[in-house]
Amino acid sequence: MSESPVELVFIPSPGLSHVIPTVEAAKLLLARGGDRLAVTVLIVRLPEKGDDKTDKMLSDIKAAVPRLRFIDLPFDHNAPGADSQTFRFTYILSCGDKIKQLLSDLIEKPSVPGSRLVGLVLDMFCTNLIQVGEELSIPSYVYYTAGAFSLGVLYDMISLKFEQHQDLTQFKDSDTKQLSSRCASQPLPAKILPLYFIDGSPVADLLFEYFRKFAGAKGVLINTFYELESYAIDSLSAHYNNYPKVYPIGPMLKDNAVSSDPSVTDLMTWLDDQPEESVVFLCFGTMGAFDGAQVKEFAKALEDSGSRFVWSLRKPTSSLLPAEYGDYGEVLPEGFLERTAGRGRVLGWAPQAAVLAHRAVGGFVSHCGWNSVLESVWHGVPVAALPLYAEQQLNAFELVRTLGMAEEIKIDYKLDVSGQEPAPEIVPAEDIEAAIRRVMAAESGVRGKVKEMQKKSREVLKEGGSSWTWQKDFFQDVLKNIGLE
Repeated sequence: MSESPVELVFIPSPGLSHVIPTVEAAKLLLARGGDRLAVTVLIVRLPEKGDDKTDKMLSDIKAAVPRLRFIDLPFDHNAPGADSQTFRFTYILSCGDKIKQLLSDLIEKPSVPGSRLVGLVLDMFCTNLIQVGEELSIPSYVYYTAGAFSLGVLYDMISLKFEQHQDLTQFKDSDTKQLSSRCASQPLPAKILPLYFIDGSPVADLLFEYFRKFAGAKGVLINTFYELESYAIDSLSAHYNNYPKVYPIGPMLKDNAVSSDPSVTDLMTWLDDQPEESVVFLCFGTMGAFDGAQVKEFAKALEDSGSRFVWSLRKPTSSLLPAEYGDYGEVLPEGFLERTAGRGRVLGWAPQAAVLAHRAVGGFVSHCGWNSVLESVWHGVPVAALPLYAEQQLNAFELVRTLGMAEEIKIDYKLDVSGQEPAPEIVPAEDIEAAIRRVMAAESGVRGKVKEMQKKSREVLKEGGSSWTWQKDFFQDVLKNIGLE
């Protein structure tokens, strides 16, 4: 058996929310590959704020992780379509030739002398680069940053559209239609299907093309673990023969680092003084923000529930990313902050992982983004589910209806981040309050299930655990696919 050094190149989609999970996956695989493996991560830049923080984070990671390096692909200011809604997804298409040249240079001059480039690990929105890999005789693998259940549903929708030639807009706004998925133990209501796949928009067409290309990869890495999604993972292996092998190698999580921002320091100090599992945490992800009417319903629910709380409250904008409020009084009910001063904290951005890790936090009102789902499981904090966009309704359905690990606020709620759809209905305070009371109850059934899954999530990454084994299997398959094993 050859023991020559080998290298993988990871290419995340532009944006920190894709770069971070990709880097975490690279770190895990480096641990399994030993001294034989090196990893290069290609950072495709967009003209966005926060690059300084990104650079600092990547620099710290590089310093701490041997055999990991980063290569920058600067933003091309002449790229077409910069004003388009789809630009975040289409920009990578315009970078194909530049990326091919970078890869060619890496083949000629590897980061580790004498090593061989054995594979590309592509973000789920970078699958057009599978063709580039083929042109350079490099096998490609896809990294799907969500869960196995949503992946199976996407495969089913691709089959409906391209094999059965069905019009998927039939599912839009339907109260009666259902989708039967081989990854689901029960039919899925049309209202929980991702809006961008059933609205007939240009974004839908583009994303379908990305996901169709999964079939051309040698394997699909998934940020999940077998014990959490055993039904879906078994179904993917048994029923989706047109697609490559899946490797459930998670959970891959960000660290619990706490910033030195005074509001965050004050928050963590306040949490230290609260009883164990007494605080409910409200946080809705990178793009989660609500208009004033819905904010007031949340405020009433929190006040009437009597629960201690931490609320990450951010301001909607015309762009995808929310802003920070200068004065919470402009959106909160009059006197709310004064009446709840002793038992609650309202702030803008919050260090989600660090808050969930705190012993005082006992419940999580969440949008059910997949990273948030995994963090809630890892820290043993049950969720009250209010999904907003993308595949989050599928995640919420799985947690609430299939796994019994979350309480429902409203699992078919949709916040259209494209701004093309009418404003969603207002979720009343009574529904939010009831879900908070259920999720915070000491005898809550979902709490016990989440605590049990928490233990399993810690075991799977240890030697001999399911994800540890899948990580080893992936590395061995990479070597086999290039003829080195």
